[in-house]
Amino acid sequence: MSGGARKAAKTAAPRKAAATGDAGRSRAARRAVAPTTPIVPPSSVAGRALVTVVAIMSFLACLTIAGVLVVRTAAAGWETDLRREVTIQVRPIDGVDMGAALDRAVSIAESAPGIGTVRTLSADETRGLLAPWLGSGLDIDALPVPRLISVTVADPTKTDLPALGRDLAAEVKGASLDDHSSWTEHMASMANSVVVAGLGVLALVLTAMILCVVFATRAAMAANREIVEVLHLVGAENRFVAREFERHFLRLGLTGGALGGGAAIVTFLILALLQRAGAGTAEADQARALFGGIGIGWSGYAATILVTAAVALLTALTSRISVVRHLSRML
Repeated sequence: MSGGARKAAKTAAPRKAAATGDAGRSRAARRAVAPTTPIVPPSSVAGRALVTVVAIMSFLACLTIAGVLVVRTAAAGWETDLRREVTIQVRPIDGVDMGAALDRAVSIAESAPGIGTVRTLSADETRGLLAPWLGSGLDIDALPVPRLISVTVADPTKTDLPALGRDLAAEVKGASLDDHSSWTEHMASMANSVVVAGLGVLALVLTAMILCVVFATRAAMAANREIVEVLHLVGAENRFVAREFERHFLRLGLTGGALGGGAAIVTFLILALLQRAGAGTAEADQARALFGGIGIGWSGYAATILVTAAVALLTALTSRISVVRHLSRML
């Protein structure tokens, strides 16, 4: 070996040893950075308070979603019932036989496509409808009281209600068709308003929860400032610290979300049991007529689970973003 080669070999050996030493120290530093215990204490007063807040917010969010589903389902049922039944009104006109006019209107309705049953309300049923306003024992023959024909729509896709209304008006004097379209529009408008209001309440609840998580994250960062600084000195990156805080708050979010969602499910079950226990009473019958069953169905329980998971993920994501921004200003 030449003298130059021997000199190069002697120079390379210390460099290799130094590189090996640096690699060993780097691995030791990474092992030191990976703590055996979490950076943030898993149980603390602030952590328990945040779990309580998240549980309350999750409970309110689940109740809001359930209320929106119940009202939306009830409105859809009302709309379906209104579209399935229309009313023919025959007003008394001088010189027109009411009985013949009713028979002709029934015949026209029965011949229309998509129409199911057609039934003329009796005189006693008409008196019953007017009794709350005009009292009992009313002689409808002595007053110009319109007679009503109840028409059930069997197939809405085949029924042409505007054409049926034109035929009735053309062939039966004093006859008109009420398809309850104004009521249907009111129901749809009310349901949409409730949905928008429910989503607004849900947004406010989630916003309040996000603010609570931000404040809790900053408090945890302030309480563990020295630990974070030491971790940076031994080589820890912001991503590592943010990931530790994210895991901590994800556990808190899952715990709080599970508590709130579980309480909401128990509340739904209790309400359903109370409705079944009170079946037959006037109050229960009115509530069922307005809103149907209190049970939210599988879609409601699935929405509750999704809200719980969304709350946990939102808690973790909020804490991570807050930690990254706080670290960028602190260091």
